Amino acid sequence: MKRYGMVVKVKPDKLEEYKRLHADPWPGVLKMIAQCNIRNYSIYHKDDMTFAYFEYVGDDFDADMAKMAADPTTQKWWDVCKPLLEPLETRAEGEFWADMEEVFHCE
Repeated sequence: MKRYGMVVKVKPDKLEEYKRLHADPWPGVLKMIAQCNIRNYSIYHKDDMTFAYFEYVGDDFDADMAKMAADPTTQKWWDVCKPLLEPLETRAEGEFWADMEEVFHCE
């Protein structure tokens, strides 16, 4: 299992819509998240920043993320959500959510 943390900004005037969408996510999106070996997925918000945490339990993260990206329902969900968000300027090429480095963990 590998832990992931990612961050993106939410446009201030879009926060309530973002929260509304995530209060009732589409079942097909939740199913694909599970099929792609993501567990314990949480999203947090503070000021204009949104932080996502999840645990990956699969064997091929890149393949699972490609599977998710190819899913038509997930693509439609992203089409609804992405306009509400603003990626960090410091993100790596090809990222929308910026990956974060884990610097501490305690069980």
